[in-house]
Amino acid sequence: MRAIDIHVHPGTREYLIEGGGKYMADALAYFHKHGPPVTLDDMAKLYREADMRAVLLAWDTETATGLPRVSNDFVADAVRRYPDVFLGFASVDPWKGKLAVAELERAVRVLGLRGLKLHPIVQAFWPNDRRFAPLWETCAALNIPVMFHTGTTGVGAGVPGGNGLHLKYGNPMPALDDLAADFPSLTIIGAHPSWPWQEEMLAIAVHKTNVYIDLSGWSPKYFSPTLVQYAKTLLQDRILFGTDYPFLSPEQWLGEFDKLGFKPEVREKILLENSRRLLRL
Repeated sequence: MRAIDIHVHPGTREYLIEGGGKYMADALAYFHKHGPPVTLDDMAKLYREADMRAVLLAWDTETATGLPRVSNDFVADAVRRYPDVFLGFASVDPWKGKLAVAELERAVRVLGLRGLKLHPIVQAFWPNDRRFAPLWETCAALNIPVMFHTGTTGVGAGVPGGNGLHLKYGNPMPALDDLAADFPSLTIIGAHPSWPWQEEMLAIAVHKTNVYIDLSGWSPKYFSPTLVQYAKTLLQDRILFGTDYPFLSPEQWLGEFDKLGFKPEVREKILLENSRRLLRL
């Protein structure tokens, strides 16, 4: 296995059109992606030929957007159909309270999903709001990581008002710092380089060892020197490879990453070993 892509959206109709609606249409335009949706067969073939595993992410933003879910069952079925390629992370709508907690437990205990993915900007919530503490307690009890979108987003980008989305929810400080401090047994992944709050995310990860960063959503040619330096040194054991497929392809991301001069042993950690350890593979 060459790598584990820890941040993969289904590039299918269920995600890009039915579950994403106008928000995902904006994101596709922002990333200059104009092709039709693919099938799970297409995705499995792509990652199999690349000799990678892909962590598929479910999507539930019903309360904030009114859009249908890309369900945990959909992701779990993909994992069952392609066990050599796909792993899965659940999603729940935090505003659903006890129902969200019950669904997370079902997704992990029954469906076999390996983590939780949330998008505070689209779901319109602060992770450090104590109303959501039962979710974090459940993640810790299930011994699964929770991944939060951080930084700006292509969702809603490039249109007046950003389709009503508020970027403030993507700021990891203080929300994720509070969460990491208050729940030290909770493993947190800050998704994306967190621009324009990248230094804040780096500071949180340096300070708190239960925090990881995935590098998805940005072509590595745009990584700042600060991010590259921390990935090569202090945070090399907690930096994770991710693409944000279908917005970036694995080969596009790796082609740029290989120009950054990482030592082979550090490259191996970021592309494979850190995620393998985190997901207990």
